[in-house]
Amino acid sequence: MALRLDRLGVGPCWRALRGDYGQLRAWSPRGASARVSRLPGTAGTQSRRGLGHSPSAGGGSWLGTGLAAALAGFAGLAAAALGHVQRAEMVPRSSGARSPSPGRREEDGDELARRCSAFMTSPVTDLRELRKRPEDMKTKMELMIMETQAQVCRALAQVDGVADFSVDRWERKEGGGGITCVLQDGRVFEKAGVSISVVHGNLSEEAASQMQGRGKVMKRKDGKLPFTAMGVSSVIHPKNPYAPTMHFNYRYFEVEEADGNTHWWFGGGCDLTPTYLNKEDAVHFHRTLKEACDQHGPDIYPKFKKWCDDYFYIAHRGERRGIGGIFFDDLNSPSKEEAFRFVKTCAEAVVPSYVPIVKKHCDDSFTPEDKLWQQLRRGRYVEFNLLYDRGTKFGLFTPGSRIESILMSLPLTARWEYMHLPPENSKEAEILEVLRHPKDWVH
Repeated sequence: MALRLDRLGVGPCWRALRGDYGQLRAWSPRGASARVSRLPGTAGTQSRRGLGHSPSAGGGSWLGTGLAAALAGFAGLAAAALGHVQRAEMVPRSSGARSPSPGRREEDGDELARRCSAFMTSPVTDLRELRKRPEDMKTKMELMIMETQAQVCRALAQVDGVADFSVDRWERKEGGGGITCVLQDGRVFEKAGVSISVVHGNLSEEAASQMQGRGKVMKRKDGKLPFTAMGVSSVIHPKNPYAPTMHFNYRYFEVEEADGNTHWWFGGGCDLTPTYLNKEDAVHFHRTLKEACDQHGPDIYPKFKKWCDDYFYIAHRGERRGIGGIFFDDLNSPSKEEAFRFVKTCAEAVVPSYVPIVKKHCDDSFTPEDKLWQQLRRGRYVEFNLLYDRGTKFGLFTPGSRIESILMSLPLTARWEYMHLPPENSKEAEILEVLRHPKDWVH
């Protein structure tokens, strides 16, 4: 199976998806750039530290169950974990994007305003503030996650063809807010959520102590530790048992010490959770992610693939949540710009890695027994998210959490049966074998 990705810098236009994965209709937000930068020196051996080679890149983030972990659960949870939020608007959405409000658009010819017109709604940060700091990483990351949200929502709405995304815009009184887009009870998707959050303020005592417990001692000023956190995250649950669930999130974090020194890092990943194993789908998904990673170094995909398999492990079941993908945290090398380009490339791979699979299987015939197995596997999904996922746990145990955003990842329906065991050599037993013993899908 061959896969070619035609990329646009702002909005990927996935025109040529060859093999059995159909054709995605092309689209592009206005003002899109036509280039995606590659990391310099990645064609051969890198003499300096590459992506993923930070001191803690081989294990968990030094934040542990702190704020970055909360963002790892899904975007919007950072604000939930950091304090009270209030709901500002609920707007019924179609597959199209909404232009920023007239009061926030300074001139028709403004490039930033044109770029924002492709978003689901206006950015969390006021356009005037974004214009003041166009080269700041916080601006670049916020615009990137807004674009990713719009790209994914548009692609999913196009596939579903019936249901619309609702746009829930919320604010956090301590600073920042987020945008949660949800499609429910559609023709193809039972539940699909794509959220972004952009929050800032001072780290709580709990989060700061967790950082210290992970070996990161920060210098406070008057007992305060300013931070900025932002990210995009999505969990998609199709109706058809042969169309897999998918999750992704990409996030950025900054902490400023009393002496003005700023610590920064990126995190994220993308993983697939099928009810039934389709080897061609698994190869397509992993190969697409590998092609994205390989643009920035040949050693990235194997390392982050293993990290993903290890992270999404349901210890009490002895199996993984799904067939994996990539996962990383605490990414702060080789440079901020190069790490950002890597994260951007990964985010642009979300649509081509997943949407063709859903289009391929959304109308497959299935039996009541197939649907039952899907419900049982969704039970495992719930178990991992509630018992092991660091972001979900952190949010649920934090006062003032925004529960709706925290639990957005859960399916509408799931099932548990006492001592359910699939027959040997069945297609149900086949997926269990892979979940217990992860495979290499690209070699």
